[in-house]
Amino acid sequence: MEEKTSFEPKDNNYLVGFEESEKMFLEAWKNKSLHQSWLISGIKGIGKTTFAYKLARFLLSDDAEKKEDLSSLDISPDCNTFRQIAKGSHPEFKLIERGYLKTERQKIVKAIKDGNYMSDEELASLKKSNVISVDDVRTINEFLSKKSADGKWRVVLIDSVDEMNSSSANAILKILEEPPHKSLILLISHNPALLLPTIKSRCNKLHIAPLKENQVASLLRRYRANLSEDVIKKIASISGGSIGKAISYVDGGALAIYDEIYALATSGKNFKTADMLNFCNNAVADDENYRLVKELILKFLSEQVRALNKVEETTDVYEKAVKTFKETEGLNLDRKQAIMTIMVAICRIY
Repeated sequence: MEEKTSFEPKDNNYLVGFEESEKMFLEAWKNKSLHQSWLISGIKGIGKTTFAYKLARFLLSDDAEKKEDLSSLDISPDCNTFRQIAKGSHPEFKLIERGYLKTERQKIVKAIKDGNYMSDEELASLKKSNVISVDDVRTINEFLSKKSADGKWRVVLIDSVDEMNSSSANAILKILEEPPHKSLILLISHNPALLLPTIKSRCNKLHIAPLKENQVASLLRRYRANLSEDVIKKIASISGGSIGKAISYVDGGALAIYDEIYALATSGKNFKTADMLNFCNNAVADDENYRLVKELILKFLSEQVRALNKVEETTDVYEKAVKTFKETEGLNLDRKQAIMTIMVAICRIY
C-alpha cells in the first residue's frame, strides 16, 4: 500500500504559492507593525489553513523573537512548539471550528474512558455541527483574558469564519473591535463576500489566488508519489487550482468518473443505454459518490464552454444542470433521474 505524505495543516510545514504572503507577514513582524486580525481568503484547498498554522508556529516558537535576520517563517517539525500545536496542546494556541454533534462527542468520551483513543481517521469520520456556535466563539474571550507565559503571543485560528451563524459572527466582531495586546486572530474564509462588512473592515485582508496547474502538479508528486505523470497532468488540469481538491479527486477515483462522463458525452445520441444506466447507478451509490459525480458533470460542462465547443448549447445545458441539481436537493427528488436527464441532454449536443 502506498504511504501517503500528510498534508493536514496541523502537521504540514510545506507550502507552494504563498511566498509573497509569507514575506508580507514576516516584514510586518520585523517592523513591529503586525496587524492583530488577519482575514485569509481564497478557494478551498489551496493551503490557507496550512499557512495560518505556519504563522501560529512562527509567532509561538521559543526562538522566533531572538532572530534578527530571519528570511523565512519555517519552524522545524522537531521543535516543541510545532509538536504541541499539532497535538492541540499548546497553551497559547486556540483553534475554533465546528464542534462534534452531541452523540458523536459521547463516542469520543466513551473511547477515552475505555482507554481506546480515536485515530485521526476515526475522528474525521464523526459528524460535526453545521455551524460554529456562539458558545465556541465566547471561549475566545476567556482564552485571551489570560496572561501568556513570558509575555508571548497568543494565537486564535478560526477555520472557517464562513461557518458562523449571525450570533457567532456578532460575537467575533466584538472581539475584533479591541483584541488584547500581542494576540493574533486568524480567520479563514472560502467566500469573504458573504461575511459581515464590519468583520472584513477590522481585518488585514490577505487573498490567496488559486494555485497554478504546475504548482498543483508539483504538490501531487509530493503527496501522491505513485501517480504517473499523465494522471498528474489530468488531475491538475481539472482541480481548479486547489491541491486539496486534486487530492480528493485522486483518492475518490474522480479521473475515471470524468473519463466516463467524457466517453458518454462524446458518444452523442448513439450512447449505449446499458452504459448510461451503469453510470447513473454508480453515481447514486452513496452520498459522496453523488456529490463527486455532480461536481464533475458541472466541471466537464464548464470546461467545454471554455473550450468554445458549442458554447450556446453547452451553456444552456450547464444552466439546466445547475437548476436540476438544485431542485433535486431542495425537493428531495430522484437523484438517479436527475443524473440521467442531465447526461442525456449533454449527449444530445454532441
